[in-house]
Amino acid sequence: MHTVIKNPFEEKLDYRFAKGEGASAEGEWIVILGHGVTGNMDRPIMTDTANALNAAGYDTLRFSFSGNGNSEGNFRQSTVSKEVEDLNSVLNAVESRYTKICYVGHSMGAAVGVLKASKDKRISALVSLAGMVNTKAFAQAEFGDETPGSGLMWEEENCPLSFTFMEDLCQVVGSVAWQIESVQAPWLLLHGTADDVVLPHDTELVEDRKGDAVTVVYIDGADHSFNEPEHKKGATSAVVGFLDNLKG
Repeated sequence: MHTVIKNPFEEKLDYRFAKGEGASAEGEWIVILGHGVTGNMDRPIMTDTANALNAAGYDTLRFSFSGNGNSEGNFRQSTVSKEVEDLNSVLNAVESRYTKICYVGHSMGAAVGVLKASKDKRISALVSLAGMVNTKAFAQAEFGDETPGSGLMWEEENCPLSFTFMEDLCQVVGSVAWQIESVQAPWLLLHGTADDVVLPHDTELVEDRKGDAVTVVYIDGADHSFNEPEHKKGATSAVVGFLDNLKG
């Protein structure tokens, strides 16, 4: 796949497409992967999950949201609301090639997925990895002591904390909980019990609301990005197993 993907602001989105082992030229399923705050498509949680899916026969497309990684755009404008538009552009680029689309989002990228899947039936399956639900609580807990306009996210020089980012998470979005009931696609939620960035409570909230309508997996001792080898294996195996079950 060599299509140029641009968002509505004419910013080019960097992405990597990979064929699944043994997959035909245009398969039934494609899995799109979106990263979290300050991340990009090359973070281990993205590449590890994509590699596992490719080995299981699934085509994948992982991408960097605008303003992140090598995608065009200003990082200060990288908000949940704008990233929903980025995801829409990616969906537009692949929808004619595949009959079914799964979106896998990590952290804030998972919140993006909830907002999009609640309204866009092109998303045939949804996976939330350490998924953020209460965006306001996250912003206040992680960046509440920083000053927007001059502070940094987690002391990273390339990740300035902007007024736009904080306003979007705290006021424009606030929480994606109100969209949970509107997600009708099969939904897998994965969360590490030791996640101190996005607390497991966010996944518990979805589980309480949706009950048996969602599949929930807690990985004991795993951190926010499932960094330990056994946690990584547990997470990627769960994602592959979820899609395999949908294929029947």
